[in-house]
Amino acid sequence: METTKLPQTAADTFKASELDIELVQSVAEKPDVKNLTFGTVFTDHMLVIQWTLAGGWERPRIQPLQNLSLHPATSALHYSVELFEGLKAYRGVDSKIRLFRPMLNMDRMLRSTIRVALPAFDRAELLECIKKLVEVDKEWVPYSTEGSLYIRPTFIGTEASLGLKKSSTAMLYVILSPVGPYFSTGMFNAVSLWANPEYVRAWRGGTGDCKLGGNYGASLYAQSQAQNVGCQQVLWLYEDDEKITEAGTMNLFLYWINEQGGAVVTKLSFILAVLHMFIQSRLNIGRQGGAAVGLLPHSVRDPGSILTSGAVCVESACLPCDCVGFIKFYIQDVSV
Repeated sequence: METTKLPQTAADTFKASELDIELVQSVAEKPDVKNLTFGTVFTDHMLVIQWTLAGGWERPRIQPLQNLSLHPATSALHYSVELFEGLKAYRGVDSKIRLFRPMLNMDRMLRSTIRVALPAFDRAELLECIKKLVEVDKEWVPYSTEGSLYIRPTFIGTEASLGLKKSSTAMLYVILSPVGPYFSTGMFNAVSLWANPEYVRAWRGGTGDCKLGGNYGASLYAQSQAQNVGCQQVLWLYEDDEKITEAGTMNLFLYWINEQGGAVVTKLSFILAVLHMFIQSRLNIGRQGGAAVGLLPHSVRDPGSILTSGAVCVESACLPCDCVGFIKFYIQDVSV
């Protein structure tokens, strides 16, 4: 299934060169990265860009972090005319701050934008605005290999109308949050998964290849069921043969060690919200490591379809923004 074709440039877009900056009068105290709960602490500033059908994009603005003022009939609140992205800034041992393949996040954000009929933007211009925001709040990037600065671009329809239609006003904003490991068990410890074919996260012709809030809100019930039986995440299955697609807040790839050596196996699918980013990043890592790389569907009901005699399966997961961890998952006589 083909994904939405992205325009090379947007005819009407904001410009990073026109960015206005208003700084806070006094900066907040930086938290201890070892005591952070994911997504609960925010930096001093945010990026805000307004759009109207009548006037197009306004000048981008970096301003002190503040609450939004929205009408009760805002389309994002009623019809989920909204989307988001997630990427990270890391501080290296050389103290330099780096982003990991951010243009792929911009590609996906534009793809999500088109799907919910919000106005297009120039991906490179948005990325430059984000870089400037990170530069303004650079002291919030943890001086630690255990933490990073989570970047959350968000795009919402803001028209005050109960009519189900394209929004005539919109707001794109970006907030930053210093974070440690997503799970309390730590970055590289096992994560337990719960698989139940009764629940499906995404399907053919749906919006699984877009990062829309509705995709995630509707998954919370299954997530609560997983936690009730002592699991941390849901392993999402699809179709009658229960193909493995992704795992809760993570994305999944498999590394099989068999008689022919090692091979990275994953599923190029319309289901995955990280369609290009995850597949491309993981396969590149596999190739660089000298592994034979393949793109194969994999069913939870038929592990033997890939494994040969004496094979061992190791599953690995891509946590939000590519913090890699390992999964604790068991099926038949194959330990994962």
